[in-house]
Amino acid sequence: MTAIALGRRGLVALAAALPLGLAPGSGQAQQAAGRSGWPRAGVRFIFPFTPGSAVDVVARLVAQDLQARLGQPFLVESRTGAGGSIGTEVAARARPDGETFLVGSPGNMAIGPALMRNLTYDVSRDFVAVTHMVTFPQVLVVSPSLPVRTLAELVAYSKANPGRLNYASSGVGATNHLAMEMLRAATGLTATHVPYRGGLVTLQAILSNDVQMCIEGILTLPPFLADNRLRAIAVTGAERSALMPDVPAVAETIPGFDAGAWVMLFAPAGTPAPIIEKLSAEVQVSLAKPAIRARLAELGATVTGATPEQAATIHRRELEKWRRAVEASGAVAG
Repeated sequence: MTAIALGRRGLVALAAALPLGLAPGSGQAQQAAGRSGWPRAGVRFIFPFTPGSAVDVVARLVAQDLQARLGQPFLVESRTGAGGSIGTEVAARARPDGETFLVGSPGNMAIGPALMRNLTYDVSRDFVAVTHMVTFPQVLVVSPSLPVRTLAELVAYSKANPGRLNYASSGVGATNHLAMEMLRAATGLTATHVPYRGGLVTLQAILSNDVQMCIEGILTLPPFLADNRLRAIAVTGAERSALMPDVPAVAETIPGFDAGAWVMLFAPAGTPAPIIEKLSAEVQVSLAKPAIRARLAELGATVTGATPEQAATIHRRELEKWRRAVEASGAVAG
């Protein structure tokens, strides 16, 4: 499992440019502490994946704005490893006092629970949804050597040429692997899975004709599409992306299809409801700012925003959807 990897070098540069937040012990932080009603020690967002991903950038943008507006340290703390389960466990075991929250994505909060057998936490029991922040589109791309330009043509070609097509992913259980399995189940597309390590490697596999297609994050693709080294067939989110308005969504062919990625914020179970409601509302204020929306649009993200109740409903739906995808794929992890 991975976080959403979109344009790695650009995202790392953007993440590096974003402040991590004031150190809790600094004079400025101590003067500000308490004005917003948060614990004096500050607030940390546990991020369970490698820094520099699109999910990380979203968390840092929001944390930076919360700190500036509320006069309270908001820190993004990376706790990586084991497909996101290490950081997720840290958050699950944290005291429910409003000092610790978890940055969630399909990898750790929907796929992991279905894929990993020995988790020491239960995402439904040990967490409470705070808000749903953004969604990210992924794109189905194929080799230009294939005589197809639409999803329907691709499905028909795969059926007429059994055993001919392979698709790449960034690993068994990765979001793009399971998104393709959703697509296969919904359309009857036939293709063999070839797992790699990392997004750009999957694209190279298409360029060398080792595989013929993959699903990849939208920001990685423009250079390859511009010179016709890849062909975009469909966006896997619920609707078209503003970054690729001419590429149809899968949902235009398969109504209701949505294999987009997302970013949500969670709190340890038992966190007081007023704190959850306050943070949810404040995050939505941050996401409504034109400057933040513009930065997120550059990443291909669609701002959603949701109350805790709405976010909980979305999370339940996503858990079930990705569980079905894991079962369809036959993927198993430790």
